[in-house]
Amino acid sequence: MYLFDIIVTIYFNRQEKMTIELLKDLWLQTYNTEGKPDWSHILPYYDKEIFFKDTIQEIHGIEEFSAMTQRLTKRSKQLNMAIINAVKDGDKIFIEWEMTLSFKKYPSSILHGASRITLSKQGKIKEQRDYYDLWGDIFDNIPRFNKAYRKFVKNKFG
Repeated sequence: MYLFDIIVTIYFNRQEKMTIELLKDLWLQTYNTEGKPDWSHILPYYDKEIFFKDTIQEIHGIEEFSAMTQRLTKRSKQLNMAIINAVKDGDKIFIEWEMTLSFKKYPSSILHGASRITLSKQGKIKEQRDYYDLWGDIFDNIPRFNKAYRKFVKNKFG
């Protein structure tokens, strides 16, 4: 291995220890940019074997995770994130958030959710589990349909 390759490897593998403040800063940079979100600065903080799960998908590995972020960027007009609460306990970080999604042809929707982050021994994100009510939060922003949807859910499950 050449000296340049060693220096580049050391540079790109170095990172700050993950704290609540660092994670909040990285997430806010991702979503609160002008226009489309950008994950390029946060992806190095994810383990190459990342396991990600939310209400619609289960993803294994950084390549599949990166592809998911690209699909989300392509589908949305703009994304904004507000972090409501964050707590760290050992290798776990819990974040309560509100994400405003602006799609190309539909009204903006606010998703209320939470994420459980698990850190590896190296301090990288090895697992992320996102919890949110995707359809309820989106349907709440569609006039007339929102009341019918909530009535259906209440009658069937409430």
